[in-house]
Amino acid sequence: MGEAMRHHWLLLGACGWVLLILMFVSKFISFRAVDDYGERVGGPSWTVPGTKVVRPIPVSSPVKPAPKPSDQPSAVPTGTDWQPVVERRVQLLSSVCKNSSLRNLTHAAISKFVLDRIFVCDKHKILFCQTPKVGNTQWKKVLIVLNGAFPSVEEIPENLVHDHEKNGLPRLSSLTPQEITHRLSTYFKFFIVRDPFERLISAFKDKFVKNPRFEPWYKHDIAPAIIRKYRKIHRDSNLAASGLHFEDFVRYLGDAEGRQRMDRQFGEHIIHWVTYAELCAPCEIHYSVVGHHETLEQDAPHILKAAGIDGMVSYPDIPPGITRYNRTKVEQYFSGISKRDTRRLYARYQGDFQLFGYPSPEFLLN
Repeated sequence: MGEAMRHHWLLLGACGWVLLILMFVSKFISFRAVDDYGERVGGPSWTVPGTKVVRPIPVSSPVKPAPKPSDQPSAVPTGTDWQPVVERRVQLLSSVCKNSSLRNLTHAAISKFVLDRIFVCDKHKILFCQTPKVGNTQWKKVLIVLNGAFPSVEEIPENLVHDHEKNGLPRLSSLTPQEITHRLSTYFKFFIVRDPFERLISAFKDKFVKNPRFEPWYKHDIAPAIIRKYRKIHRDSNLAASGLHFEDFVRYLGDAEGRQRMDRQFGEHIIHWVTYAELCAPCEIHYSVVGHHETLEQDAPHILKAAGIDGMVSYPDIPPGITRYNRTKVEQYFSGISKRDTRRLYARYQGDFQLFGYPSPEFLLN
């Protein structure tokens, strides 16, 4: 009897030790998993779709990451480490501009259309080229504050930002040729880009689906004209009510000859979907910085510091994840688009993909 009880207690003791060991191991595994996830967050480079962006480190107190083994991905650079990224972008831009085979897609004359896109801050010698659907509203707010109209970006009414007669932001086109040349050669110049296809989706949603600023001409004038020409089956009496489909929009943008005739009819409204090359002439104007929407957390403080205005104004808070490339959304929008139409669209925007280091969307093309 005593021997049986002794075996019983030994068995219970052994089970207790096993439970303790399992609890310790599970805690250790959990801790390692969190640490590994943190290590992976900043891994991929800034040009790869679907990357996760490391939370930015303030420029005023940059912290350098600890050295990592060469076989592990390095974190997204932050603070003062961002300058090499900016320099690589400018070097890539210069290299692609020299590619004669892409010249028709990358070069644009410095016309009034381009000069109308560039806003001037003479007080701090800054030029900003507007690229719609890439968060330009916030940069306009920064310039409005610098011009002295408001003490902070938070106090600027939204309806004032896009009222170019009241927001106090002069366009470069309003100056004399001599004044334009002087500013282009001496001022700090920048603009922002994002993945070209994701920008088109944003333009389509903003102008033809949601239309938050109530611009009725997109629904009542532009959409019916596109539907009439590019939708295979339609009823003329109900074009505005039927609404523009993304497929119609893609066909219009990919039709080189037909689109140009329609663009003349649409006028200034095409700025929301024409190429970055057409908007800002980056091969003709030597920009100081080209920021990327996907890495705005790093680009915004860098631009403010490079322009010498980081102590005078702050960029508005960026909601977490809002600038991240969304491949799933792109795939959903293009799921009903034929390969032929997708390839024609890419042929139109290939220059933008190449100039700014965005990878070709092979998952849509092939």
